[in-house]
Amino acid sequence: MNSADRRLRNIVIVGGGSAGWMVAAALSKAITTGCRITLLESEEIGTVGVGEATIPPIRLFNQIVGIDEAEFLRQTQGTFKLGIEFVDWARRGHRYFHPFGPHGVQFDMVPQHQFWLAARHANGMPGLDEHSMAWAMARRGRFERPSTDGRDIRATFDYAYHFDAGLYARFLRTLSEKRGVVRHEGRIVGVELREGDGFVERVRMHDGRAFEGDLFIDCSGFRGLLIEDALHTGYEDWRHWLPCDSAVAMPSARAAADLTPYTRATAHAAGWQWRIPLQHRTGNGHVFCSGFTDADAAASVLQANVDGASLGEPRLLKFVTGRRKKFWNRNVVAMGLASGFMEPLESTSLHLVQSAVSRLLALFPDRDCDPLVADEYNRIGVQEFERIRDFLILHYKLTERDDSPFWRHCAAMSIPDTLAWKIEHFKRYGRLVTDGSDLFGSASWLAVHIGQLNWPQRHDPLLDLRGIDGPAVLQRLRQAMAGAAEAMPTHAQFIAQCGGVGLASAPAPSLQSPRA
Repeated sequence: MNSADRRLRNIVIVGGGSAGWMVAAALSKAITTGCRITLLESEEIGTVGVGEATIPPIRLFNQIVGIDEAEFLRQTQGTFKLGIEFVDWARRGHRYFHPFGPHGVQFDMVPQHQFWLAARHANGMPGLDEHSMAWAMARRGRFERPSTDGRDIRATFDYAYHFDAGLYARFLRTLSEKRGVVRHEGRIVGVELREGDGFVERVRMHDGRAFEGDLFIDCSGFRGLLIEDALHTGYEDWRHWLPCDSAVAMPSARAAADLTPYTRATAHAAGWQWRIPLQHRTGNGHVFCSGFTDADAAASVLQANVDGASLGEPRLLKFVTGRRKKFWNRNVVAMGLASGFMEPLESTSLHLVQSAVSRLLALFPDRDCDPLVADEYNRIGVQEFERIRDFLILHYKLTERDDSPFWRHCAAMSIPDTLAWKIEHFKRYGRLVTDGSDLFGSASWLAVHIGQLNWPQRHDPLLDLRGIDGPAVLQRLRQAMAGAAEAMPTHAQFIAQCGGVGLASAPAPSLQSPRA
């Protein structure tokens, strides 16, 4: 080989699970010649497996790596997701919906929600959720894909998936191995660094085998076998803002009459519980703060609040919310839990893998791993983590609950200036401000501000100079959404059309309307 040729020859992915195999699938699609891709994983170690709920960009990832949606749903026991319902967060007995997609249709230069704010005290004005196409469908248990006609009310929502993370990893493994990725089973017991620049040169397995690489992708989970154990990169701890540090997870039998096309997050005294409906079971977990309760008590709360019979014992997971000080250090790029952890409240875990591998392909290195390139990768990654962090903190900070020490702590805690600035703008005028590109856009921030009862002191002054009958327009939108949703198949029927097994007879859930 020409000595001037600096192309990567060997990429080694350390760790499997959803993260490792997502990386393998993406790299094997992008790299078609000249570079070996090896994945090392140990069945002894296992995976965390809590990333069963996703956000809409996962659809783009699946398309890019060549996955057919119907086949994906069959292979992963998947269902559709229109958003997240939050129960008991702002106060006990209160619920709201974070939809995928906007609230209604923009019909004026003043944002639509401003017309709702101006009219919300009027007789009979429904809550903000009732102006969301995603919620019109979700509350009726209906689903179909969005219309491609931008003039159609059915084009005003988006969707993601719920699926079995273990089955997803297996599906991606099959796809990746067909494209030439070579998997080796075994535990890594040693990491050797290169003299001079400290790059990882090779990893050694428990049976004596060694694997050299030009670029290593660390998907080894919370431990960070390469990024932390070998390179001592450091970690930024965010538990003073996001205090939950543990979870107990437990599957239960699927409730046939309640195959909801959304995730539910229910707040408890010292944390919150997720409910994720799959074709073959329901995923449940209780995320909690160990400073305010213990694992046994958290497990008892979970077991008392699941639908259907338990399919296993609660499994304890411990974590530290935060991020590595560098995601890319020398010739190691950390992805998945090795890069950091954002609790699963808004289903961002798998998205952070997706965005990391997309960023790597956009800033793809040669064997030198130029620090300039790594710095840009890290800059963008830090920005993404911090903006997601602020969105998660919003759910905890904006609460009126004072029924437990945990919620009193959350309401009183200090928050980042970047978040305080957004809260204050919304509180004064109902305006949604940003300093750049957020993963969660205005519709998401609006849903949580209003859902968590951050009521603006007044609406946008420009609205009073527009002369538009906002309530009449909003009423027509609600009627159009309700009519469109009623005409759709049930969620279960739609999955059956995609090849799901034994679901077509499941009825739609009863109507339930959050109040905002």
